[in-house]
Amino acid sequence: MQLIVHIALVVKDYDEAIDFYVNKLGFELLDDTYQPEQDKRWVVVAPYGGKGTTLLLARASKPEQETFIGNQAGGRVFLFLSTNDFYKDYSNYKEKGIVFIREPKETEYGMVAVFKDLYGNLWDLVQFTDNHPMNTRF
Repeated sequence: MQLIVHIALVVKDYDEAIDFYVNKLGFELLDDTYQPEQDKRWVVVAPYGGKGTTLLLARASKPEQETFIGNQAGGRVFLFLSTNDFYKDYSNYKEKGIVFIREPKETEYGMVAVFKDLYGNLWDLVQFTDNHPMNTRF
């Protein structure tokens, strides 16, 4: 069970961002398409054996754009990373040096913990309850 998600991220460095998902989170790189005319990369990553998450990586092209990395729309951006084995993935990320700013807790929509990526975006690692609409099975 994995959600197919499309997420747009502004990054300082494409390769650094991809490395975070592949080496820190242990994702498989399924597709990496560079669009030179827009200087953007469409990247599809997935936990091994899971469905992909499509990331549109747009590089900050001006120094002033970097101030928006991780602090978009006036506040921190929460992104969702769905899992079907919460404690396994949580332990794996911790072992790889991911720092969680909120430790696991049970909520009305499922088990959740929060970590930051390289650019300050906040990610909810979440295992949704069985009856939650975002608990999509494939």
